[in-house]
Amino acid sequence: MSCKYRATIWLPETRKKILYLDQFFFSSAFRERDPRFMKAAQRIRAISALQLLAVPFSSIHEDETHQWRGYDGKNKEDLMEFIKATSRGHEFEPSYDVEQTQIVRAFQAHVQGKSPAFELQQRDAVPSDIHEWDDYFRIDVGRYINDIELMRDLKRQGVEMLVDAFLAWRQSTNTFEQDVALELREAAKNYFDAYLKYAARIATGDYAALLDSPIMAMVVQALLHCLPEDSAPEESLKKIGAFFQSEHFSEIPYQWLSVRIFATLKDMVKRGAYANREAALQRLGGFFQDMKHVSIYAPYCDAFVMDQAMAALVADPRIALEGRYGVKVFSLNNWDEFLAWLDALEGGMSQEHRAGLAAAYP
Repeated sequence: MSCKYRATIWLPETRKKILYLDQFFFSSAFRERDPRFMKAAQRIRAISALQLLAVPFSSIHEDETHQWRGYDGKNKEDLMEFIKATSRGHEFEPSYDVEQTQIVRAFQAHVQGKSPAFELQQRDAVPSDIHEWDDYFRIDVGRYINDIELMRDLKRQGVEMLVDAFLAWRQSTNTFEQDVALELREAAKNYFDAYLKYAARIATGDYAALLDSPIMAMVVQALLHCLPEDSAPEESLKKIGAFFQSEHFSEIPYQWLSVRIFATLKDMVKRGAYANREAALQRLGGFFQDMKHVSIYAPYCDAFVMDQAMAALVADPRIALEGRYGVKVFSLNNWDEFLAWLDALEGGMSQEHRAGLAAAYP
C-alpha cells in the first residue's frame, strides 16, 4: 500500500469523428426487429472503443425516449440506457443552450458590424473533452424531470395543427423564398412574444415567471445582457428587433435549416404530398423532433443517420445539408455507404494510434 512506483505513458492526440444517430436508429436497434440496425450498433460500439468515433446523445433523445410507451416488456428506461451505452456517456450540449448560443453569437456579430456569415464552433454543441481518450467506465447521474404526459399531448396537438394547415398551404401562391421569409418572421415573433409575456408577469409581481416561463422567453433577455447596461429599454429592444430582421439572424444554422425544412415540406404539400390526412398524421408524427435533431446538431457533426423521409428533405437542392455544412447524410437509402464509412474509420487508423490503444487498454 505504500509503494510509490508510478509510470506515465503519453497517448497520441485523438480527433474523433462525431456521429449523430437519429431516434429512429436507437428505437429500431433496441427493438431488435431489423438486423441491419443491430449490426450497425455493434460496429459503432467497436469503433467508438477504438477512440475513432464519438456518438453523443442529446436532450432531444431524452425527450423522445421518455415519451416512448414501449412494448414487449421493454420500457423507456431500458431504451435510454441503451442509448447512453451506445454513446459511451458522451452527450451534446442541451438543444436550447445550442439554440441560444447561436443567437447570442450572431447578435454580437450584428452589433459589432461583423460579417453575417455564421462561424461554426464545435464547442457550442460538443464538449471539448469528447476528443480525449475514454476512461474504463462511466457514471450516470442523470434525472429526467419534464412532464412526460404534457409533452406527449403537445406533440400530438402540434402534428394535428400541422396537418390541418395543409389545406391552406395547397391554396397558397407563395414562392419557396417567400415561405422562408415568412417562417423567419414567425420565429422572431415567437421569441419576442415569449419574452414580452415573461416581462409582463414580472412587472405585475408574478415572480413565478422566473421558474415556469418557456426557455425561449430567455433568448431576448440574453440579448439584452449583450448591450450596455445604461441603454434605454426602448432602444435596446429596437436593436434586437433590427437583428431579428437581419441577415445575421437568417444565417444562424438552426434558423437557416429549420425554416427551409419547413418551407420544403410546404412545397411538397402544394405538389400533392400527404393528401390523406390519417396517413399524414402517421408519417409526420415525429416531424418536429426530427427537424430539431437535424437543425440543431447536424452542422456540428461529421455524419448524421436519419430516417429516409428527412434524408430526402435535406437532400433537396434548396437545403443541400451535406454541401452546406459538410456533414455526411446516411439513411436506409444508402446504408451500405454508412457501413463503408465506418469501415474506413477503422481502416485509416495509424500505427501510433494502435500503439496508444495497446498502452491505454492492455
